[in-house]
This record gives sequence, structure tokens and C-alpha cells, in this order.
Amino acid sequence: MRVVLAGTGSAVGKTTIATGIMKALSGRGVQPFKVGPDYIDPSYHTMATGNTSRNLDSFFMTEAQIREAFTRAMKLSGSRMGIIEGVRGLYEGISPIGDTGSTASVAKALDAPVVLIINSRSLVKSAAAMVLGFRSLDREVKIEGVILNQVKNRRHYLKTRRAVEELTGTAVIGGIPRSSELEVEQRHLGLVPAVERDTIAAQIEKWGLAMEEYIDLEALQDIMSSAGKIRGEREPLWQRGNRKRVRIGVAIDEAFNFYYQENIEALEDNAASVVPFSPIHDEELPDVDAIYIGGGYPEIFAAELESNTSMRKSIQRFHADGRPIFGECGGLMYLMSSIDEREMCGVFPHPAEMTGRVQGLSYVIAEAVMDNLITEAGDKFRGHEFHYSRVLGASGGKFAFRVLRGRGIVDSLDGITSGSSLASYIHIHAASCPQFAANFTRNAWEF
Repeated sequence: MRVVLAGTGSAVGKTTIATGIMKALSGRGVQPFKVGPDYIDPSYHTMATGNTSRNLDSFFMTEAQIREAFTRAMKLSGSRMGIIEGVRGLYEGISPIGDTGSTASVAKALDAPVVLIINSRSLVKSAAAMVLGFRSLDREVKIEGVILNQVKNRRHYLKTRRAVEELTGTAVIGGIPRSSELEVEQRHLGLVPAVERDTIAAQIEKWGLAMEEYIDLEALQDIMSSAGKIRGEREPLWQRGNRKRVRIGVAIDEAFNFYYQENIEALEDNAASVVPFSPIHDEELPDVDAIYIGGGYPEIFAAELESNTSMRKSIQRFHADGRPIFGECGGLMYLMSSIDEREMCGVFPHPAEMTGRVQGLSYVIAEAVMDNLITEAGDKFRGHEFHYSRVLGASGGKFAFRVLRGRGIVDSLDGITSGSSLASYIHIHAASCPQFAANFTRNAWEF
């Protein structure tokens, strides 16, 4: 059983509705997914279902890998239903006419039925026109149902439902009224991560109750049941290349929580024991062979990170001893000398500062120009960048990556290095850089 919950565009209520549906059906076994490079929406899915949400992305993954990622996650969680939240509009991708990076590409790879979410504010018959347009653009995409969001009242819902069903032959399975309780707090990179707010759990409970009230969940399950067995080839998401036991410290707390679950599992599949630690709360690093500091919001918690002097010194000693450190985006910022003049680890002698506008927002293709912690010279890999910060004075640094698509740290370069440490604005997924875990764990053992 599977379904894609797709929108006609951004800001139509996909995350609220998808998370609410996941919550409402969580007792029946739901494995959540998110299309595209996103850490925050999946944190809501995970809280709603108790199962770790996974990302599916046709820029990072082949169709065979999408099928592998979906099937693998369903098996690991033992869930009956796979519910996939789309990204932006159903057909939006990296090209104005292609499929790559779109929700539609994932739906087709999985042969999954689609339920289209429409912001129906001020719409009646025009909602039917939207459904007809979305259905006719690509007949391989199976739009089997519609959810109307932002309906004014019962009369508005019934009129719009009639228009859609009679003019398009597509079932309307629910209508969500306008309500301030179905909104969620925003921040510069999107929603506030669920791990940061105790109140978000209460919000998700409300969303689940609303979906139970306003959506025909039995009709939705019938749509999910219409999906047959997934057919087509599958291929591994990452490489295996290390069998020597190593311990990898992974920074996980309020400041650092942007990790793809597959990255952690790829490390474990390459003989790593993952040891969590907190740069905010712990006094020093645990006994590990290497550390991995992912993305997050270190700028929000800069005061707390600065005040934990013992942890910063512990990381400085770790670096001085020549042991490997890998930092991604927020992790890169923390490894710099400062963030907005608040002192950080100083592994790299450059200050980071926040700006008022986005500095990097793109899918990325990069090529390694030298052997490094996660890739070898000549390797090409994919990733994504999304940040409002910049690093100052780094143009004279030593860089491991040339950015072929995207921006990087400076001058289309990324992956700044110092000793055995590597820091990059590029977020990677195990499938987008399949050699990552094998190289990282092997280098951790060698050092």
C-alpha cells in the first residue's frame, strides 16, 4: 500500500495535511517519506508515526535506487502503508520540461497513485480545471484523488467537490477548512525542526484529529490498496568497502540534527559504531576514531555553543591529533573560527557570518580534485546546498571539491581541508555519494 500526497504548488498545505494523515493512520502502520532534499518536514513525519521518515529524490537516486530505498524502508519498519509527501508542485523539478527532481518522477518510479492537494480558496469550477490540467500533462502519473484545502465552509466544499468529481471523474476525498490551528511556525530554512519544540507534538495531535474529521481515510486507504506490487530493478544505495571496526561520533542535539538516516546506516554497514554526542550539552568528545557534524542551526544556538568551551577545546585537540572530522553546512560553520563573532572551534581560521539573503540554494554536482576523507580524486558526486551564511577569507584555503553545478564556499570550490578535517556546504545523501561511508570509515580506521 502506498500513495503520494502531492501539491499543485508550494504553500498549499502539504506538510500539515501529510503529517496529519500520517498521525491519523499511525496506529495501522505508516512508513513516511519525503520527496526531495529536506530534513525538517521528515522530522514532523517521524514524530507523527514513530518511524524514521526517509527521503526519495530522483536527482540523488536512479529509479532503481528509489525502489530500493522505498522497499528497504518499508521492510525495516514493518509498515503496511507507505505515505510519501511531495515537494513543491507535482511536476516541479530542476528542468522546466524534465522529470528529474520532481514528485512526479518518484510517483512513476514506484508506480504509486497520487492524491492532489489544492488550495481551493476562492476556487470552485477552476479547481476542476486544475485537476484536468494536472491529469493531462503526464498520463503516466496516476492522479486518483483530490484533497481540497482552505475551504470556506460546508457549502463551498460541496460545490467544489461537485465540480471536480463531475467534470474530471476524480474523487474528492476531503476538504480542510481554514484554521489557524493548521498552521506551523516558519524559520529562514523552512519549518522549525520538530526536535526543537515540545509544542509541535501537540500540534501534530491536532492535525491528526482534523484529518480524521475532514478526510475520508477509508477512501484514501482504498487508493493506496490500488497500487500493485512494485516492479522493476533495484540497486544498492551505497558502497561497502570497510570491515575494520571504527567508532564515529555524530553530533546530535538542538543545533545539529540534519542527517539523512541512510547516511548513518551506510556508516554502520561499513563497520562503524555510531556514538552520538552533543556540542551544546557534553563537556568533551566521546572516545571515537572520527567525528561527523551535520547540518542544523548553529547560528540560533551560537551563544550556547560558544559557552561550551570544554567541548570546543576537545574538538581542537582532536583535530590537532590528526584525527578525521567531517562537517556539513552547519557543521562547517561550527568548525570555523567564529559565527557572527561568537567564538567557535577554530579548526579552520575563517569567520562565518549570517546574511539577510540566501547564499546557496541548489542541487549540486561536484568533482573531487584531491583524495580526501569521503572521496578520491576524480570522483563525481551529487548533493544540495541551502544556507544563508558565508565564510569570509577562505579564498586561499585548500579545497577538495570543484563545484560543477551550484555555488560552494568560494569561487566554485568547496570541501575546505585542514589536516584530516573536511568541511563543506554540500549536503550529501548516501545514494548521491555512494562512496562516502566506505571512504570515511576506512580513513577513520587508518588515522
